Parts: sequence; structure tokens; C-alpha cells
Amino acid sequence: MKLHDQIFKLDSKDQFEKLALRIFEYQIENCAVYRGYVEMLNRPEPKTIQEIPFLPISFFKSHKVISGDQIHDILFKSSGTTGERSSHFVQDLSIYECAFNSIYEQQIGSPEGQVILALLPNYLEQGESSLVYMVEHLIQRTKTRMSGFFLNDYKGFIEQYNLAINKKKHVVIFGVSYALLDLAELKPDLSKATIIETGGMKGRRKEITKNELHLKLQQGFNCKNISSEYGMTELLSQAYSNQNGVFNQPAWMKILIRDVNDPLSYVQDGKKGGINIIDLANINSCSFIATQDLGRVSNNQFEILGRFDNSDIRGCNLLLQ
Repeated sequence: MKLHDQIFKLDSKDQFEKLALRIFEYQIENCAVYRGYVEMLNRPEPKTIQEIPFLPISFFKSHKVISGDQIHDILFKSSGTTGERSSHFVQDLSIYECAFNSIYEQQIGSPEGQVILALLPNYLEQGESSLVYMVEHLIQRTKTRMSGFFLNDYKGFIEQYNLAINKKKHVVIFGVSYALLDLAELKPDLSKATIIETGGMKGRRKEITKNELHLKLQQGFNCKNISSEYGMTELLSQAYSNQNGVFNQPAWMKILIRDVNDPLSYVQDGKKGGINIIDLANINSCSFIATQDLGRVSNNQFEILGRFDNSDIRGCNLLLQ
């Protein structure tokens, strides 16, 4: 069975580790950027996933991170709020679609029969967004004209929500944080919806903690819970939190927490550190990414605790020198 075909059929920790190590071997052979990075660290033969070198996520801004054939189906770019945008050259869209459809169905439900409303104005305006591609695909699967994207038409958004609720539909709302806060100031009752914030103020509002954000949204929307989606341009997989800010990952994705001051070592479960992600769906780019997010892992679930500041990122910078 080919490596690609094994990604979505994992059912044990041992299978995951064996496949991750095989994909590591494939990527150092076929991804020149990752191979160069591994050679620089002189760690070409890891025996466990903890020994695998993780590529700093900033490489997606400065290099073309792709394994094998340089031809790609689509180019996704990050929202670019801090200048240069990250680029993900996706060779096989079917892998991305399989990943996000499977994860959504496992953690949110089947789109068929749902109404999906999206408040993602900055992603729509900038274009080339993997999040917009995913949500648009999910909207198409709902097979109803009630689903759709909204830019800044909050009145129309609220009317569409009420129409769907009156027709006894399960409404799922995807929204970037600042747009949801703008909507919450209108105090609409969205208590019957599943509300999924995708994070980020995108330079439109002051950054606040996740807890503060969720409290403001709960109060503004008269709802008991806010869900979250954790994904990024550089990944093909996502994680969802349905309550308490605790995220669940699919079987082909794993979160490791690295020591802030020593990026080649890891902290114990429950301890805060930098988030390393193994995303086996990234087989055609790099599956081993060191992010700039802070978090902690417990019982195979994880939390997002913030971002590195300039002092925190010292350990990662050492790897780039």
C-alpha cells in the first residue's frame, strides 16, 4: 500500500509512529528544503518521532517547501497580517479534501442537512485562502442556498440565521474573531447555532486571550459555548475544540510540546511550551512543523495558550542561524 493511502487508515499509536518515520524518510529524500535543514542539524536517522527535526514554520515564507514533483494543484497563502505571506504549494487537493471532510464529520457532523454561514471577510478579500477553500467546499455539501459567505452584511447574516432556524436547520457559523466580535456588538440571539471561531484579530482589533474572546462572544450571542478551529495555511489538517478550549486532533495528526529554551527537547504533559505539529496529510510538503504557538498537551488533547514573543522565540531563532 502506498504511503498516501495509509494516512487516513491509522488506528493505533504504533502505526502512527511507523508511518511518521517512513514519511520522514520520504521527505528528506524528496524535499530539498527539509533535507537541507535536517543536514544542518545533523539528525538524519531518527528512531522515534521525538527525534525527528521539526522545520520552523517561517520557512514557508522564505522557501518553496514541496516534496518531489514541483507541479502543484493549487497555491494557498496565509492572511499576511504581519507582512510576507506563507505559501503552501498543494500537489494533491484530494488529500486536503479528504482530511478536512473527515475531520469535520468526526467532530462537527455531516454538512448534509446543515446550514453553514461564514464570516471570513479578510480571507475572502486577500484570496488564496485554504480556510475559504475548505468552508466553500463544506457549504457546497450542505446543498442549500441558505448557506453562504458574508462580508460585512451583519443584518443579512442575522436574517439568514433566523430563516434557517425557522426551518429547523442545524446552523454552523465559521467566523474570524474580529468579525464575530463586530457581530456580537449587535446582540443577536445565536443560541441555537454551533459557532466556530477561527482565531485572529488580523490587525483589526486588539489581541485578547481566548477566554476573553469566548466570554465576549457568549455574552453577545446569548450562547453557552463557543467552538474553535485550529488550522493554518502550512497544514492540511485541522483540530476542533467543542468546549473549554480543549482541542481534539485526528488520528493522522499529533501535537508535541517543545521546551521554549531548548527547541530540540520536549516538556512533560501538562507543561507549557512551543507547539510542534506532525501532520501526515502534509506528505507532499513537510509533515513536521515547529509553530510559533504556545500550548500544552494532556490526555492526547491540547490547548492553545498564546504566541511566542520576541524573547520566547529565542530557541527557534538559534536553529535559523
